[in-house]
Amino acid sequence: MSDEQAKGRSHDPAFPENYLKFMREGWADSELTGLAALDQVPCHSRRREQLSRAFPGETLVIPTGREKVRNNDCFYPFRPGSDFAYLTGEFDPDSVLVLRPVAGGHDAVLYRHPRSPRDTDEFFRDAQYGELWVGRRHSLAEKSTLLGVETADVKDLEKVLGDLDPARTRVLRGYDAGVDGRIAVTGDGDEAGARDRELAHTLSELRLVKDEWEIAQLQDAIDATVLGFEDVVRALPADRGVPERLLEGIFGLRARVAGNAVGYDSIVAAGPHATTLHWVRNDGRTAPGELLLMDMGIENNQLYTADVTRTVPVNGQFTPLQREVYSIVYAAQQAGMDHVRPGVKFSDVHLTAMRVLAEGLESLGILSSAEEALDKENMYYRRWTLHGLSHMLGLDVHDCAAARKEHYKDGELKEGYVLTVEPGLYFQPDDEKVPAELRGLGIRIEDDVLVTATGAKNLSAGLPRKADEVEAWVAQQRNAGPRLPL
Repeated sequence: MSDEQAKGRSHDPAFPENYLKFMREGWADSELTGLAALDQVPCHSRRREQLSRAFPGETLVIPTGREKVRNNDCFYPFRPGSDFAYLTGEFDPDSVLVLRPVAGGHDAVLYRHPRSPRDTDEFFRDAQYGELWVGRRHSLAEKSTLLGVETADVKDLEKVLGDLDPARTRVLRGYDAGVDGRIAVTGDGDEAGARDRELAHTLSELRLVKDEWEIAQLQDAIDATVLGFEDVVRALPADRGVPERLLEGIFGLRARVAGNAVGYDSIVAAGPHATTLHWVRNDGRTAPGELLLMDMGIENNQLYTADVTRTVPVNGQFTPLQREVYSIVYAAQQAGMDHVRPGVKFSDVHLTAMRVLAEGLESLGILSSAEEALDKENMYYRRWTLHGLSHMLGLDVHDCAAARKEHYKDGELKEGYVLTVEPGLYFQPDDEKVPAELRGLGIRIEDDVLVTATGAKNLSAGLPRKADEVEAWVAQQRNAGPRLPL
């Protein structure tokens, strides 16, 4: 620990030397024994091998990121970089994976903070890394056993990076400013950083196809999310309003007990708030007779997240008009799901659902012609649909975001892809192009879908989707009564 660290923060006490000596003595050895490699080690090893084959003879540097200050000396909860976690299974901050080329592939070394030594003051004085502050960390040897990868002290990383040839090195940039600054960006003009961008593209494209272990993690996150939705509806009164944040908190409780956290800020949108796509302020109240749109997902302990949306009537029954609009959205979602299978273009699934929405808008008298609205030169329907039908799902809620268009947005679906199917209709409160009775109505239905060899599997089928089934489910949950996620 540096002298500056040893001095501590401005509000720390000035410890007498006798106390410091006293604290350094009398600590028993706590080395862990009997550790075994985690079950997912073969998955991470296989992913590193795939990445190695994509960049023979080059050094690859993948950092996880550092803790970020929330305010003053408080940090946001750390969440590792998704690409880094995908390759290592390591969740601690400041870690960096370096793949060095050797004959036949690459050697992998994980650079990380070791345990706090007892011969310095770090373990009891350093609020960021000291074990009496943040808990016991694994030693380098313990972490190597658990993850099945060689480990080294992160203090050695600066010299390692300094010795690398930038022309033969690729860096996953934007996660660790210290790492970025040690290795020069290569290329000129539009080509500046192209080599590094190719690394990011490749990592996202490797993550498009989920292996069996990943699918199991997604199902785990989705199953917990189903329980979270049940928890919320069990606590949702039919006859009076409650704060959106109460419902957000109930779901968040399930997320912290059953998983790591929520996978993204929960959207709990009552009444007209449902027309705001990313309504995360959640500072309104429910009202009987209105709808409640909830877009929520739990991130499990392996960092895979669900992403599910349901729109329910607060009093338990859709009005005829609410049901009519809901049925249009449901039909669009089912059409999209029915179109999912290997070899189908990602964009075609979107267009299939959008056609149903446009035809529904025509049936409501909002569009004079669905065909005219669907024309690429017009796209009038987007005024009320706003967003795309799908995105990939995995370690990120919008997974594989760096994948090139030809492999994702303009590409074809493949077996093992997991994507959302989430059509919606949103009639803004001030939209004079729709009848007054529709203004302020927003409906979205979203499920998480696995592309199988022959079609699609709805991983979130544990939650009902049809209007009659939603009403019955709401009644069933309310009759069961509130519960704690034990």
